[in-house]
Amino acid sequence: MVLSQVFERFVQESPVSVMVRGLLEKILCPQKLDELFERSTKTQYTRELLFSTVVEMMSSVTCGIRPSIHAAYQARTKEIGVSVTSVYNKLNGMESQVSAQLVRETAGEMEAIIRHLKGNLPDWLPGYRVKILDGNALAATEHRLKPLRSCNSAPLPGQSLVVLDPALML
Repeated sequence: MVLSQVFERFVQESPVSVMVRGLLEKILCPQKLDELFERSTKTQYTRELLFSTVVEMMSSVTCGIRPSIHAAYQARTKEIGVSVTSVYNKLNGMESQVSAQLVRETAGEMEAIIRHLKGNLPDWLPGYRVKILDGNALAATEHRLKPLRSCNSAPLPGQSLVVLDPALML
């Protein structure tokens, strides 16, 4: 089969890319994402726009494939089947526990893979699970980055809190 020949060439030329792609497709499969949403949400619901579709659009923006959610929407308008307003309404109404559960479950699956492959780094303090906490709070008076000032979809100043497990690099 021609497809297997093409796939084999990718495996030979770039095995890490093929492995990462396969792992991400397993961990972020649409059925799992939609089930996670249904379990985690309290007020939101699914009518036509699936959570997995929103995650896929956000991923394309986060990874730099598309410059904005609107561009990601335009690239898949016919497949999505709802208005761009519905997409933004879904994003604006996203409950924090849904996002937290997405991070929690994704990190848990990634941790299992890393540990299975023995890819974890040595503990910083043997016997303790060390985590690094970092964050910031930008005042509303702080401006967007200059290149993003003309882009309506650019991020606004806000707060972030990031936790890193240095042994797993997650």
